Amino acid sequence: MKKIINKFLLVTLLFAMPVFAADGVAVVDVRAAILSTQAAADAFKALEEDADYSSNLEEAQSIEAERQTLAERLQKDVETLSQAEIGELQRDIQEQTKDLEFLVGKLQAAREETAQKLFAEKTPVVQKIISELIAAKQIKVLLAKSEVLLYHDQALDLTDDISSMLDVAASEGAAQSE
Repeated sequence: MKKIINKFLLVTLLFAMPVFAADGVAVVDVRAAILSTQAAADAFKALEEDADYSSNLEEAQSIEAERQTLAERLQKDVETLSQAEIGELQRDIQEQTKDLEFLVGKLQAAREETAQKLFAEKTPVVQKIISELIAAKQIKVLLAKSEVLLYHDQALDLTDDISSMLDVAASEGAAQSE
């Protein structure tokens, strides 16, 4: 009996979703909104042009190519190599894997630091834009788009609106500073 009631409630909730949507419900992914802006694209492009970042990236690519070559050699020549040679190749591959993981960690940390700077810089503007959208669209419930949110109608998603408004605010700010 309890399972039937739970199924009934679930079906009722699913059919009631359009009613909620018409009654001022919206969804937003603030992280995606900020990372979709021109300012974010410019910041990540500047990061990629940074000497330290680009040298780490080139080194990581070089290590990955060497590691791949060693792995292919090991796989191809495993029957003709001695146990000592196999062990040496495996150690070399492991060392290169550790070096690669270290460099990838540095690259990811640099990207995350850039993203955090963007979030710190854009959060006040995003809050203002969200407040304006809430008032303009008469939103009563604003949900954060996340892995927990199983389904939403794209018409409810404000993420693109916020990205566009951030770009407009940035261009207006650049025009005013000139």
